[in-house]
Amino acid sequence: MKKVIIIGAGIAGLSAGVYAQKRGFDVTILESHSIAGGNCTSWKRGGYLFEGGMHWLAGSNPHNPLNQLWRSIGALNDGVTIHYNEPFLEYDYNGTPIRLFRNVDATERHLLALSPTDAKEIEALCNNIRKVQKGQEVDAAYYEMSREQYADRFSHEGICELIRSIPGDKQGISMLIFTMGSLANGDGGFPEGGSLPLAGRIVKTFTSLGGKILYNTRADRVIIENGKVTGVVSGDKQFPADAVIIASDTMSIDQLFDTPPHAPWLDKMRAVTGPTMVTFISLGISADLKKYPERPIFKLKEPICLADQTYKYLLVSNHAANPTYSPNGKTAMTIQLPGDTYDFWKKTREENRYAEEKQKIADQVIAAITAQMPEADRQIEVCDVATPLTYERYCGNWKGSWMTEMKPDMEAEPYPAAIEGLDGVYFAGQRMMPPGGLPTALMTGQTAVQMLCHDTDTVFVDEE
Repeated sequence: MKKVIIIGAGIAGLSAGVYAQKRGFDVTILESHSIAGGNCTSWKRGGYLFEGGMHWLAGSNPHNPLNQLWRSIGALNDGVTIHYNEPFLEYDYNGTPIRLFRNVDATERHLLALSPTDAKEIEALCNNIRKVQKGQEVDAAYYEMSREQYADRFSHEGICELIRSIPGDKQGISMLIFTMGSLANGDGGFPEGGSLPLAGRIVKTFTSLGGKILYNTRADRVIIENGKVTGVVSGDKQFPADAVIIASDTMSIDQLFDTPPHAPWLDKMRAVTGPTMVTFISLGISADLKKYPERPIFKLKEPICLADQTYKYLLVSNHAANPTYSPNGKTAMTIQLPGDTYDFWKKTREENRYAEEKQKIADQVIAAITAQMPEADRQIEVCDVATPLTYERYCGNWKGSWMTEMKPDMEAEPYPAAIEGLDGVYFAGQRMMPPGGLPTALMTGQTAVQMLCHDTDTVFVDEE
């Protein structure tokens, strides 16, 4: 039985582990953290559970082809309840809610009732969402249009503000259309319990097949002899291997090799990849905030400033109604501040100002939340700030980034999963197909094992 070592027990590593174990390989996963899941994670503080990885899951719908892949590795099954919050997003325009529903017809009716004079643009927006729903091409103009340009096409100030408030300006407005099209197709639900149980179900599948995970075990070096992999070194231990699947961040693999690997696709990745990162604020609030939407957006009375980033709006994940996250009568809440702030946070740590600056940004966010939700005033029991340095430390992500920034000229196409001259080494993970995310991790784990099977004359049988 051929020995396979997988570096990283994130979703890509776990996916590769399940598929390889099913094909008869002897698989060991080396994980530097004390738990599996990588970026698909949550953490507990003071009785609250904060969801740090999943907001919605592509492939939650049984009719989505991804659903069978999630089921094949044990992430989903008939016993997992999928929640579909409605509305998906709600913007507070001076007390008037402006809503985006999963149901595109409901969105269209709602927006038309708000602003009949914007009928042409509203109908065009919803028709393009329907195109995504049906697998058709979106109008080309939406790929080039920024949020600001698109917002200017509407006369209703509240609709304009809603569009301006949506993150991801560099991706144009097309990302909103694709997201809403996926939701309209019945996908993008939230599995009961979120990230940790989902990762835990995959771990259970993997270990039940005989696979092994070694936690708190950081891979230091991949051993290459005469162009072929022979093992992995971790501390003073050496793990022999016939093949190695590197499921850690592909942008940070140089330190794993005596001679950093080179390939045209890897050089391209290094040249074009931009980091998508956040500063992540988690609040435990001793107040029941179920009266507020699950995903509200609101305009700030005073902008929040962080490094060279200015935030005029806040998008909130309000878990008050979910007992998995919030104790009875209380509210777990998370807020993301997107933007490349890695260098700022690194400098504050070097200058011993890291904790101080985290408190400053927490204070600004708390002030904004309590101004919008007065019941939260003086009821903050827990405040936790995760910066890009946090994700770098726990997950080994390049610059602590969650995903890859999709620029207008980039295509969501996969990179090859191997490098010529490195026999027996394969790559999986969210960098392997921009913009990344959980589905990319899932699929690239499978792809790496398919290549392993090809190279070892092993039959890779598709799932039933």
